[in-house]
Parts: sequence; structure tokens; C-alpha cells
Amino acid sequence: MAAGKGQGRGGLIAAYLLVLTLIIASAAFVFGFEGGTPRIAEPAAAAAAPLTIGSLAVPPKAAPAKPILPAQFRGFAAAELIDMIEVTDEGQRLPLVSPSGWMPWIAYARRFDPAGPPARVGVLMINLGASEALMKRAIDELPGEVSLAFLAGTPDLPRWLREARERGHEAYLMLPVEDPSGSAERGIRSLQASAEPTENLRRLRAAMARGEGYVGFVIASAGPVSQSESAVRPLLKEIADRGLALIEINPTPATAAVHRLTVELGTGYARTADVLDYKLADGGVAGNLDRLVAWAGETAPEQPPRHGFGVMQPDDQAIDALLAWFRRRPERPAASFVPIIGHFECRDACMARMRAQPAQFRP
Repeated sequence: MAAGKGQGRGGLIAAYLLVLTLIIASAAFVFGFEGGTPRIAEPAAAAAAPLTIGSLAVPPKAAPAKPILPAQFRGFAAAELIDMIEVTDEGQRLPLVSPSGWMPWIAYARRFDPAGPPARVGVLMINLGASEALMKRAIDELPGEVSLAFLAGTPDLPRWLREARERGHEAYLMLPVEDPSGSAERGIRSLQASAEPTENLRRLRAAMARGEGYVGFVIASAGPVSQSESAVRPLLKEIADRGLALIEINPTPATAAVHRLTVELGTGYARTADVLDYKLADGGVAGNLDRLVAWAGETAPEQPPRHGFGVMQPDDQAIDALLAWFRRRPERPAASFVPIIGHFECRDACMARMRAQPAQFRP
């Protein structure tokens, strides 16, 4: 029963004629906010009637309250948030596994309702930050279930991460790796396969310190760093040691070490090869999403529920198409639409770290 509506309605009210008016006023004050009016005789009529003892009318039974869904994000006291930050001698604020065991990739993940269809789909919008207008559109207009990944070099990144969270979006940072086919990220030095491990770690920590409250990093393509185990191992170990997760886009056999290392190091990992805004796809964004939902919703005996997510770039046309797709979603879809946390895998070493702090599993 809803708060404020569980007070008892029964009970006898003894009334004396000399104080009847006071009783009426008191009853109206105590019970009026409940929405029912006590059945008490008018004072003039009561004065001529013999003394009686009656009871207040029982109000109609309240409709059962709707179940309360959990908050979109876990709430933490200020001291708990401070425990998930390391302040270095250089003044950098880096993510940290707290003394009580909280890992940022769990602490900052967006919750979702597990009561929906067991099949799951999701969308990750990547490379936000190059255009402030597109970044603002993505944060303000897209449903909170759409996860967002920001360029680490985004100006005023802490503010945008905070606004994304306030709008319900789970947030990630793009791992600033060298990309021979693309341009370097503004304001931050990229990770390079040819750089010394200590230098790459310095650059990675500089990216980590750009903001707070993100789940982990997104590595966007199969480049020189992800194809070199000697280059990527110390980076993934730093990510794992600090309690962050990793998403890999367009994994290939040449980058198999990335997945293997996340399993070994015990961090959350998700991957996809689905590019939803691929221009030549039949039906564009909507068609790709429909195909993803149809695939996830397929069922077969003894087949576990499927899940998958796709990525897209921040573009007005793509955002418009995604919003239109959400508007026409059926009331009972074949698959739940969930943030990317709902698509992670957590294997043996990862689960061992999770079990070390059972409070992380609270709903």
C-alpha cells in the first residue's frame, strides 16, 4: 500500500454533545488527507438526538501500488565515492577499487529492469565530443538506455559526463589508441604500439584522469596496439587493476589477445561487430536494429537467451533515425532494450573478484 495510506480506519469515536463541534474539526484534520470524509451528523441534528457511539466509515480499498523500480544508478555517500578515487602526487584523480571492494565498472553502471524479455539488445553511441551540438543532442534527446562513449580529449569532459549520468546514460571513455586510418584525438596523446610500456601507461592515466563516473574504456578498431600483446597487456592490466571494464568494437582474429587478457585479468568485457549506421545497409539504422532484435528474439529448445548491441556515430541523421525507431517500438517487444552493462561477460577471474564484495550484487 502506498506511503501515507496505511493508517487504520477503524476504531470507535466517543462523542459528547458539548464537544461535538471540536470532534468534527479534529476528525476532518486527521482523516481529510486520506481522501475520505467521515460520516458525522450535522451539529444541529445531533443536538436533538440521544447520545450515540458510532464509527467512521471505512474508505474504499486502495488499488495495489505499482512496483517501484530501482533507481537508474546506485547511490553512494560522499566518502564511498572518495574511496573510488586515487589522487596521485601529480594531482591526477584516477579510478580505484575501493577498500570495501567496489569496482567502478559495477558502481557506475546503469541499472535496468530484469523483468523484461530475457533477450536483450542495446546501442552504444561512440566518439562523442568532437561536436558539442551533437553531444548535447545525444545526451538530452536519446533514451537513457542508450549508452554513450566520449572522447577522452573532450573539452570540459567532467561536465558532460555528469550531464549524461543525470539524463540516465551509462558513460564510457574511448581508449585513445593510434589509428593509422584516422586523425589523432585532440588534446591528448594516443597510445602507440611503438611506445615504451611506461610511456603508454602515463598516457593511459592521463586519459583516465580526464573525468569520473565512467564504467570503462571502448577500443574502437583493430589497430596496432590491440594487435600487439606486448603493447596491450600492460594497458589492460592497468584497466583491470583500477576496476574498469572494456568494450571492443570490430574484434578480429588478430585481436584475440584482447579478449583472452580480459578473461585472465578478471575484468568485464563486451564486444560487437554491429555498426548500426552503416550507410549501405538495407533500411539504415532502423533496419539494422530490427534485424538485431529479430536475431536476439529467436528461441530454440535449451538455447540460452541471446543478447547483442550495436554502435553508431554521433550524427544528426543517425540520432533522428534512432529516435524514430524508439517511437514505433511495440508495447511488448521481442527483446529488452538495456544499457551496455547488460551485455558484458564476467568469467571465472572476474566472478572471483565480484564475490569478494557481495554488496555489489544488491539490486
